[in-house]
Amino acid sequence: MFGTLMLLTGPTVGFRLLGTLGISRFATWRASVVHGLAVMLVATATAHFTPPSISVMPGHDDLAAMVPPFVPLPHVMVYVTGLLELLGAAGLVRAVTRPMAGIGLAVLFVLMLPANIYAAIENIPLNGDPATPLWFRIPEQLLFIAIALWAATTARETPHRHWLAATRPGTDDTAAARQ
Repeated sequence: MFGTLMLLTGPTVGFRLLGTLGISRFATWRASVVHGLAVMLVATATAHFTPPSISVMPGHDDLAAMVPPFVPLPHVMVYVTGLLELLGAAGLVRAVTRPMAGIGLAVLFVLMLPANIYAAIENIPLNGDPATPLWFRIPEQLLFIAIALWAATTARETPHRHWLAATRPGTDDTAAARQ
């Protein structure tokens, strides 16, 4: 149940530790969390392409079973969502593509929520483990959506930057954002 959350938390903390050791790419929690989400997405996307013979993680067939009956071509949809997760992860790593990747991933996470709800209601196992209960899965999915949307905003767009600029005499918004 906590596996996906650990795939986000572990790398995030690791990246933040690297930031405290002087690696400027991970100097902020935002950067660390966004890169942690990218690592999580690479790991979860891998499951979309994993054959049944590999049993250390959920596989393609497990994920196809989660697809609600109203969605056509469940096996194709699993491949498509896996590819979109990989593209989203790659997009999160570069600052120039991060806003579009964040928005795209937020939409993807919303569109994938019915599959998670269906799996919980129908008690569809994932790699032999029981389905993640809704009381955990829905807040977890909301967290992923929030992080994706956070990634879609730049540091210059955060409200505290505007407030800080307004409190410093002689500065404008643009100059404060560059600091």
